[in-house]
Amino acid sequence: MNIFFRNKYLHQSVMLEAVAVVPGMVSALIYHIKSLQGMHHDGGWIGNLLHNPENGQLHLITWMEVGKPEDAVTSYAHFIKEVDAGRIKNFKAPDIAIAYWNLDETVTLRDVVLAVLAGEALHRDTNHHFSNRIRAGRESLFEDLGHTENKSRIKY
Repeated sequence: MNIFFRNKYLHQSVMLEAVAVVPGMVSALIYHIKSLQGMHHDGGWIGNLLHNPENGQLHLITWMEVGKPEDAVTSYAHFIKEVDAGRIKNFKAPDIAIAYWNLDETVTLRDVVLAVLAGEALHRDTNHHFSNRIRAGRESLFEDLGHTENKSRIKY
């Protein structure tokens, strides 16, 4: 990671803490499922395994508070400006990006950044939409479809 981030220790810390929580979370989930399958107590594994992700979460929040990172949409907009200004080389897009977004073979890095930016904007809008629904007490998506008969069967 030192090669990738060079001397950007704050960036490195955020990445490390974001990734470091995964093994504990996944392991705790596996033990949770095994415990339910076997209908027995997990023997204290879940609580111990979740200690690391909880600790890492606070590390991550701390570093994000220190760095005040921009949201993804803003970051990718800056990325495009850097490409347009010539400070980042606008090379041919990687084949994996061309295949994933079904892009033309002639697209460049800038086109990939635009595709990612569009996806991030959609994620942002979707997350805000659902957050607003939760805040308004409208968590059931069936209500918008006129399927109010499902409301009594499905509890959220």
